[in-house]
Amino acid sequence: MMVSRAADRIPRWADERDLLWPRTAVVSGVAGTVGAMTNEAPQTPAAQPGPEQHQMQYAENVLGLIGNTPLVRLNRVTEGIRATVLVKLEYLNPGGSVKDRIALKMLEEAEADGRLAPGGTVVEPTSGNTGVGLAMVAQLKGYRSVFVTPDKVGQEKRDVLRAYGAEVVVTQTSVPPESEDSYYGVSNRLEREIPGAYQPNQFFNPAAPASHYETTGPEIWRDTAGRITHFVAGAGTGGTVTGTGRYLKEVSADRAEGPVRIVVADPDGSIYSGGTGRPYFVEGVGEDMWPGNYDQSVPDEVHAVSDAESFAMTRRLAAEEGLLVGGSSGMAVVAGLRAAQDLTEEDVMVILLPDSGRGYLGKIFSDTWMDEQGFTTVTAESVLPEGVVGDGARQPRAVVAPGATSEPGEGEQRTPDGGPSPWQATVAEVLGDKDAWMPGSLPKVVTASRDTTIAEAISTMNRYGVDALPVVGAPRDDLRTGEIHGTVQVTGLAELLASGQAGPQEPVGEHAGPALPRVNVSSTLIEARERLEDTGAPALLAMQDGVVAGIVTLHDLLAHVTH
Repeated sequence: MMVSRAADRIPRWADERDLLWPRTAVVSGVAGTVGAMTNEAPQTPAAQPGPEQHQMQYAENVLGLIGNTPLVRLNRVTEGIRATVLVKLEYLNPGGSVKDRIALKMLEEAEADGRLAPGGTVVEPTSGNTGVGLAMVAQLKGYRSVFVTPDKVGQEKRDVLRAYGAEVVVTQTSVPPESEDSYYGVSNRLEREIPGAYQPNQFFNPAAPASHYETTGPEIWRDTAGRITHFVAGAGTGGTVTGTGRYLKEVSADRAEGPVRIVVADPDGSIYSGGTGRPYFVEGVGEDMWPGNYDQSVPDEVHAVSDAESFAMTRRLAAEEGLLVGGSSGMAVVAGLRAAQDLTEEDVMVILLPDSGRGYLGKIFSDTWMDEQGFTTVTAESVLPEGVVGDGARQPRAVVAPGATSEPGEGEQRTPDGGPSPWQATVAEVLGDKDAWMPGSLPKVVTASRDTTIAEAISTMNRYGVDALPVVGAPRDDLRTGEIHGTVQVTGLAELLASGQAGPQEPVGEHAGPALPRVNVSSTLIEARERLEDTGAPALLAMQDGVVAGIVTLHDLLAHVTH
């Protein structure tokens, strides 16, 4: 029987640890009903059994709490979906993410075969959830841990690793990946130089998918009483999809209704969904190379999901379902709901949510950050097909305090005759003007490649009448901010040439300054003008859904208001 096979593969401690999770929604093994509620009335204090009838229940340390994460039903964002859609809350692992599972398994396997011995050191190039999981496990097992992070990683993430007792080495992002000073080069050097060092290498370590084959898959099969029909997860290093998917397919292979269908959610631009490895904002998923742990035969379908869709759903999950999760969780739910469009009431979908949203409060849940990337124009209607949007698709509205009026204030200027001020126009309208005035003659974004010479950059500025150029790897019409490596300005280039610090044939990539500040295409010209004044920048990158829609200068704003 398939059910007994699944039960055999559940770790021996699973049933005991189940007691640690208070479950109100249970799976009936008799009727096979998902979501049946218990009807037992709580016992009064007088009716409670005495302490002598209980056994103490606790974990020896937090490693005993890894896994057996609960399933929760989605109720609001799934409106219009007939199937039962459940999410597996991996952020309830003690380290805060699904990566706790592979961290424990990789170190246990290394201990078993002698690659990691007492007094050893764990070395890994990571700044994300895997690093946290490894730091936690290494600390509890008595190992030193050293993590290598690129300098673009925020201080907060490095501080989390240090909080677990880890050491952090920071490397330069600007060096080539094959360099000894790169992210991977430094990690490999430390492994060679530190006695007893062990590098787990999560991309190619078979213990990673094995951890999900042995725990995540069996947990899902058990908690759905074998009724799961679809499993959805994002693919990063490949372990979750490969291990969980392989187990669920094997254990359900003989079912009359067929094996579990495996759905992969992938950021738009990642190679899993046919992209070329272009940058994206969603963290912890997608790749620009094929990891050894990703088994391409496991997934049945792969859905590319944009940053805008992922972040809109991530915010909805917090506001409507009470689930504060990261962007990769929102991405997985978007892909899951797409795949669930034609499912019936008999289908049961499980979507894995990898981590918490607490690490993204300054990004996805920050209105300021979202606005600067051009994401605030995204509504719930753009996330899902027609008829699937739940009651969370609410539009923002202005609220007037009691006794106040809705007369225009300082930010809502009027013309002398009482009409709306042209400064209330949006940046998108200015971009439309530029295209209308010179159709086809001006690229959406005039750029310079990193190997463009200073002389060529100045010639480009003269040709198009601009004073600043974003420096990119390669020119594109749909430029993403992650593809911008900096900016060169005409004043800066003139100073370099006049002082003799650079020659006209030197590449601009060696002299690029910070990237231009950003403004949302839905921002008013007042807001754009204030942004230019506050930053002192010669121009702004106009952002729409994380993509550069164009560049605006003060000259562009003035041309619009005087047109």
